[in-house]
Amino acid sequence: MLAGLMITGSVARGRLSGPEAFPQPNAKRPAEPEPQAQPNPDRLSVALSDPSRPALVKASMVNGGITVKAYDGKEVVVEARARAHERERNEGGPHRLAISSTGLTVEEENNEVRINTESYARPIDLTISVPVHTSLHLSAVNDGDIVVTGVDGELDVNDVNGSVTLNNVSGSAVAHALNGKVLATFVRVNQKSMGFSSLNGDIDVTFPADLKANVSIKSDRGDVFSDFDVQLQATAPREVVEDSRGKGGKYRVKIDKTVHGTINGGGPEIQFTNFQGGIYIRKAGRILLQLLSR
Repeated sequence: MLAGLMITGSVARGRLSGPEAFPQPNAKRPAEPEPQAQPNPDRLSVALSDPSRPALVKASMVNGGITVKAYDGKEVVVEARARAHERERNEGGPHRLAISSTGLTVEEENNEVRINTESYARPIDLTISVPVHTSLHLSAVNDGDIVVTGVDGELDVNDVNGSVTLNNVSGSAVAHALNGKVLATFVRVNQKSMGFSSLNGDIDVTFPADLKANVSIKSDRGDVFSDFDVQLQATAPREVVEDSRGKGGKYRVKIDKTVHGTINGGGPEIQFTNFQGGIYIRKAGRILLQLLSR
């Protein structure tokens, strides 16, 4: 039996049926394009002004993904690779040339590192190696996920059309994926507030078993599960008023759907907000039962 919290909503999950669900073994497939060889990445290494202090790394991508890994070094190492286009077969005709320039630039001032590329022109993937004690401000828009592994710091991560994954991180995080999943596993948390949100993907976060937190949870069309013993607060419904009549608009009042509770007696606030996905609040070392339909 699943212990802890389960708040039930309704999530529409579609499944294929009929011939379209099973590929035909003898169906003729179009010729696959020939992948071009991956170019060597542009690589820059930057020393910090004071390696004894934590760093702050900022990177923003229009097209492409970001991967950040903690390592035992004292410099920030950045690799940028322009994503190769698939070359269509065109016998006797022109073919696309691989343009591998990334426009990579890295600036450092007082332990703050800013990373820029020409990702507005073509998809570029960043791989960043940072000292363990580093805070991150990362954002991506199209055609790429954000993955962070092993970093200890304050993480601010936002991906519009991709997923956010935080592996074995410590500290605190504010993570948002508009059209993707938010997946996070914490080794240790600090006393900072945190927030996790998505519009069209699941939110799945694993915390240490000794987590102490005040939680606020809102899921419009999804279910909420936890194997923590979440103590829900019996509070009076809160009215939310929107009044734009002074600008020719309407007056609107509604009841806030947010549910509030505590874990292990309460602590810093953690917000979970979702629209069309589920929310999973997991305890490290425990196995949370999965829905068969996932």
